Amino acid sequence: MDRGGYKVVTTEELKSWIDKKTPMLIVDTMPYESSYKKQHIPGAVQMEFPIPEMTSLDAGKKAALEKLLGPDKDRLIVFYCGFVKCTRSHNGAMWAVKLGYKNVYRYPGGIKAWDQADYPIEAAR
Repeated sequence: MDRGGYKVVTTEELKSWIDKKTPMLIVDTMPYESSYKKQHIPGAVQMEFPIPEMTSLDAGKKAALEKLLGPDKDRLIVFYCGFVKCTRSHNGAMWAVKLGYKNVYRYPGGIKAWDQADYPIEAAR
């Protein structure tokens, strides 16, 4: 467990889950225009989180996050951002755990490690 109460997944583990068609939600926490639109892990949805650690979550962001994650608190959810030192995915994963989701992972390598592993990348249409 990380300090946010979530687990961590490696590049190889995440690729294996995708290849096996493991049911999961992958959330890209980077800005839409400058990052997600240009490149993201196939099948990922986007919800931007800030870089500084979030000590609170306003009602609008909370409602949007709960809508995105859905009612199944046992659903496998993976958050990622740009690279290891990026903390956007930490914020997303931490708040999912705080909202009661139990199967939450952070992929710390982010899109940079995914791309360096030469795995497929999508762009928004």
